[in-house]
Amino acid sequence: MAKQSKTVTFDSNPGRNAQTYGIARELGTDPELIHEPSVGVIGTKGDSQCYMGVQRKVEAIHEQLRARLGREAGKMPFRLVQPEYTVATSDGMRNGTREMRYSLIGREVTHDTVCEHLSASGLEGTIAVVACDKPPVGTLAGILEHNRPAIIMSDGPIRPGIDSVTEQPIDIVTGFQVAGHTDPAYKKRIAQEACPGYGSCGGMFTYNTMQTFIGVVGMQPLHMVAPPSDDPRRLNEFPVELVELLKGMIERGQTPRDIVSRDAIRNAVIVSMAVGGSTNVLLHAPEIARAAGFRSFADDVMSPEEFNHLSQHVVPVLTDARPYGNYSMVDIDQKGGVQVIVKALMDAGLLNGDTQTCTGETLAEQIARLETAEPDGTVVYPVEKPYKATGGLRVLGGNLSPDYSSVLKLAGVEGGLENNRFVGRARIFNGEQSLLDTLETAPDSFQNHDMVIVRYEGPSGAPGMPEMLDSTSRITTLCRERDIVVGLMTDARFSGGSVGLVIGHVGPEAALGGPIALVEDGDEIVADLESNELNCTELNDPDTLKVRQDNWDKEVAANGGIHPLCGEVDTRLLNRMRRSAVSAVFGAGMHPDRELWVPEPRESSKSGFVPENKYREGSRKAF
Repeated sequence: MAKQSKTVTFDSNPGRNAQTYGIARELGTDPELIHEPSVGVIGTKGDSQCYMGVQRKVEAIHEQLRARLGREAGKMPFRLVQPEYTVATSDGMRNGTREMRYSLIGREVTHDTVCEHLSASGLEGTIAVVACDKPPVGTLAGILEHNRPAIIMSDGPIRPGIDSVTEQPIDIVTGFQVAGHTDPAYKKRIAQEACPGYGSCGGMFTYNTMQTFIGVVGMQPLHMVAPPSDDPRRLNEFPVELVELLKGMIERGQTPRDIVSRDAIRNAVIVSMAVGGSTNVLLHAPEIARAAGFRSFADDVMSPEEFNHLSQHVVPVLTDARPYGNYSMVDIDQKGGVQVIVKALMDAGLLNGDTQTCTGETLAEQIARLETAEPDGTVVYPVEKPYKATGGLRVLGGNLSPDYSSVLKLAGVEGGLENNRFVGRARIFNGEQSLLDTLETAPDSFQNHDMVIVRYEGPSGAPGMPEMLDSTSRITTLCRERDIVVGLMTDARFSGGSVGLVIGHVGPEAALGGPIALVEDGDEIVADLESNELNCTELNDPDTLKVRQDNWDKEVAANGGIHPLCGEVDTRLLNRMRRSAVSAVFGAGMHPDRELWVPEPRESSKSGFVPENKYREGSRKAF
């Protein structure tokens, strides 16, 4: 039996005993187990289809746990606690609105709620069912900090919709991309048909990127990632497996931090590149690394230089998946699941198969036991003949991104990179609403090679760093219709469903005086994917830079220390985000000692960088 965490002794206090006995009676468990360490199930609830299947899975797992508890041989002698749920919003329903500020904050709220439940309940074993984009990451962060045996299962993706006229698969991104269409009946039909059933977004958007990440990092059985939310296995088979796996973790004394090692995180990042995953992985991976005990993702896990080297020269895109391709996670499931992708990369020597997983096996052993199939060549491609030759993500430095935080989803770029270089003219929008208004009322005002800049929407500025699926989808449609290229860069972030030449997480953000705040209309913007830099030509002139910085400083001073273009703060939660949000390179989360989380300046990366693979002893630190 594993060494157990210190638990409350109820024997000497009838007041504490009273409710615990009452709960045991109501749950139908042995009252004599109330003094033992506790186990339980947690889940996420929200106001969209993403969360509609969660409660049924939680209840099914809870019943399996209840049946396995007792003092008899083969059972677990633990106290059962009631299921607990965190709350979350829907990214899809909030995109393009001010409420979208609460999306990334939802990751932090989930983290806090999970932390409170696990710590206050003293849970010795936890199974979590997660849905949508941000709750899974907040859940994993809380589990890592608690660091007692735990397993995660994704609720599963939604099945694609079918356009009743074209009979083609469609999804929520289809709906956003037709927002500018002139036919109301067409828009209504797409809206009604895009999201049948229930489950989280079905393409290789943020949800499936992060579920794949959680599986590869070892905290979710790989075969449970891809099946749709309504797959009967999620109610009939997986709960039994999860309880047995949790029992094994407890008996081995295996904890989440034993599993989420440096090499496990590196594996998960490499797979995220290979699936053309969401740019949000560059926010969530640092937060997961922090919760796992690493001070800095860039210094302790993977530097920007190595990340770019791998993406440029080593890791190809293996999936023909939405939003940049044709297929959904349901299709990947039908072709063998995400384990097919993992096996292909492992066979090519791109992953470390010796990392531990929640199944008690190494990653390689889990792949072997699952009798994983080979890539089919249509949905999932082999490494030697990939869907795209280079990885799906790139990190940029340069004078607009001294934090080295800017990220481009290269897999989604549809044009504009001539010899891996984009040159355009800045078009400034101080806030996303201004851009949306212009896209709605004057779409013809956008010209070829405009670089739209949306600022004061960062973690502190918005506050909350909203994603911009509405804006990017409208720009994508506009570019396709007019055969032009319009880029977009922002100190906010993007949905995993965004495509086009879009660059997010530009930092330091405008609200904190980052260079993005100093760009003016008409400035030359250069995105160079050979040097991996994002630059404004005018800001190379020291005199111009000083004049603009002085003017910005005066505006801030005249407004009581905050720039007047920052978003309004009208709730305690938004105020907390504004005052405690750290840079995107640290995950853009809430941390009270924000001044301690300032990234060191980095020199620009150059091609030909040789990856550093040696494990750095002493890099783990508890927080």
